[in-house]
Amino acid sequence: MTQQRKRLIHISRCRGLTRRMIRKILLQDSSLLQIYSLSPTQISQLFSVPIKNATLFYQDLHNVGIRKQLHADLVNFKTITILDENYPRVLNTIKDAPLVLYAIGDVSLLSLTPSLSVIGTRSPTNEAMRKVEYIVKPLVKYQWIIVSGMAKGIDSFAHQVSLENNGKTIAVLGGGFHHVYPKQNLPLFHQITEMGLIISEYAPDCPPAKYHFPERNRIISGLSFGTLVIEATERSGTLITVDQALDQGREVFAVPGSPLVPQTKGCHQLIQDGAKLVTDAEDIMEDWVRIKNYQFI
Repeated sequence: MTQQRKRLIHISRCRGLTRRMIRKILLQDSSLLQIYSLSPTQISQLFSVPIKNATLFYQDLHNVGIRKQLHADLVNFKTITILDENYPRVLNTIKDAPLVLYAIGDVSLLSLTPSLSVIGTRSPTNEAMRKVEYIVKPLVKYQWIIVSGMAKGIDSFAHQVSLENNGKTIAVLGGGFHHVYPKQNLPLFHQITEMGLIISEYAPDCPPAKYHFPERNRIISGLSFGTLVIEATERSGTLITVDQALDQGREVFAVPGSPLVPQTKGCHQLIQDGAKLVTDAEDIMEDWVRIKNYQFI
């Protein structure tokens, strides 16, 4: 491991600076060495951050405990940084790409195509699992990579269908590996580590926070050629991922359903707004073929 990438991982764990600010530091000093010799006042002045934030960052940067934990985590977990050759090419094209990804499992999945993110409500209807099986299972048999967030409901269904059919799946977490959320998905977590890939931009000892989940959604959509919404209510958090997908230029697919249940209203709204109505796996595969053919024209 180069000292440059080790410093990036270290700096990304320190409080007080945003990812945007760390990118600014990288542009000014690609070695990331200068920052270690600066005082809080100098950090504040050089990078235009409030002195309170600069002080917090300085304290973490020189905290021996953080260094020790970092060393242990680098031994126990795989890491991929934006400086690495194996950093996912598809993530390099999105806004606010993660600087560091922690990983357990098969990191080669990050470079395989096609991949599809499958998302939806945490409170699905009774027929939601049948929808996932009907549409996702054929894709898995054609070796599509299924990406989701390991949340309760649709996310879990998507991972399960992939695993049960000997497919490959990627789970993007909203916290560190030592704080699996929801706890009921701990068995699923272990299954995915064995047969797929778990990634997170949060350090292993970082507990999940409410703002982490909409933040990690950009990675879920960014890793995929398109995003499939199985079920979503009108004000579902699922729609945040859809917004991210659209912003990233990804395809958006939605499954229609009964107008009598709230879990389909979000999907119907997406279809009215231009998402592709999906009734089977072929609807998704034909778009993938169209896009691949267009790239070779």
